[in-house]
Amino acid sequence: MKTQYSFDEQFEFTGKVKTWSLIAIVIGVVAIAFGILTGAVERTFANLLLMGYYITCVCLCGVFFCAVQYVAQAGWSAAILRIPQAFIKALPIAATLLIVITLAGLFITHHGVNEEGKDVVIPYLYKLWAAPGLSTPGSESYDAVIAGKSGYLNIPFFVIRLIGFLVSYTILGLLFVKYSTNEDELGGMFNYNKSFTTACVFLAIFGFTVPVFSFDVIMSLEAHWFSTLFGWYNFAALWVSGLAVITLVIIYLKSKGYVSWITVNHLHSLGQLIFGFSIFWTYLWFAQFLLIYYANIPEEAAYFYKRWEPEFKPWFWINVVINFAAPLLLLMSRDSKRAIPMLKAVCIILIVGHWLDYFMMIMPGTVGPQSHWYTEFGLIELGVFLGFAGLFTYLVLTQVSKFKLLIPKNHPFIDESLHHHI
Repeated sequence: MKTQYSFDEQFEFTGKVKTWSLIAIVIGVVAIAFGILTGAVERTFANLLLMGYYITCVCLCGVFFCAVQYVAQAGWSAAILRIPQAFIKALPIAATLLIVITLAGLFITHHGVNEEGKDVVIPYLYKLWAAPGLSTPGSESYDAVIAGKSGYLNIPFFVIRLIGFLVSYTILGLLFVKYSTNEDELGGMFNYNKSFTTACVFLAIFGFTVPVFSFDVIMSLEAHWFSTLFGWYNFAALWVSGLAVITLVIIYLKSKGYVSWITVNHLHSLGQLIFGFSIFWTYLWFAQFLLIYYANIPEEAAYFYKRWEPEFKPWFWINVVINFAAPLLLLMSRDSKRAIPMLKAVCIILIVGHWLDYFMMIMPGTVGPQSHWYTEFGLIELGVFLGFAGLFTYLVLTQVSKFKLLIPKNHPFIDESLHHHI
């Protein structure tokens, strides 16, 4: 293989980005403490769940990206695999944080008002199904709908599923990293074939379980409602936001003089994926909304009724504009996908946009409306977002710096990737 590139470079995580990521983590800790000390504990838990779920999904995108490339035997992406692999190496911490947040939200309780206006003891998260007495006949809190779902929605089974899903995703993801780094040392096809087999296993497990994962963590916050499209709608958000972050990390590394072998053609391909799956996300969002709106069945429409309250309605529509109109209008042309400043701007817009998407999934059914639409976002939301963004940046770039090589030099399709042109 003859190329003009040197593969011996190793990323050094230093400078302003490292400093600012640590500052952002401190801001996040202060915001969490502020929320708890000011009595906004439920709002703080909701934001912790939002960001814990968000960064876990972005890390899961790294696993899914690698799996898809191996199963498709794709050549174009071989040169960029170290970036999603860094996401995989950050997944154990992200998954652990999500598990801790959900367990704390389930087991830490407080006095609150239920849907009937009664003062009861409820957990800070999943209060509609995890509160005591909801499935106990004769209890003053008895709820026939929740009792009917109690075989599935009960705390032991919920915890088993959550931990089981995240552990299996993490183990299979770390195998990709292991086989890829072994491939650097040993060469040959043995480790690539192992990666292919692992990818097939992962995609089979992930395809069946990722909708259930989103049902549990997010949809069960409003346990009276359900949508069979919700899991795939969440998967689309996971995929698009993860692709945006992968692209943004690559652009950052290139700006610092690294990964010179990743060209505008690779970024073009990533831009195509971001553009296409933003349309897919919109299709699922619109399909879920339109069917429920048109049928107007009360137990289904209640979900969107909450999001049409004056405090949430502007954000409901802004969510669609950001996550659909922005990539549609800004990334449609070939030139825009190859213009790094434009691609960078769209990635930032989508990262913020899908944070708003998760916000609209979580907040109306947990914290409920604030005084005005513009007070829905406050210091807690901003601080927790910055804290987790800083943590994610620190974790991922630290993992990138630990790779001896920033390219899987013995990947069987590396030559094709280095000469990728579209």
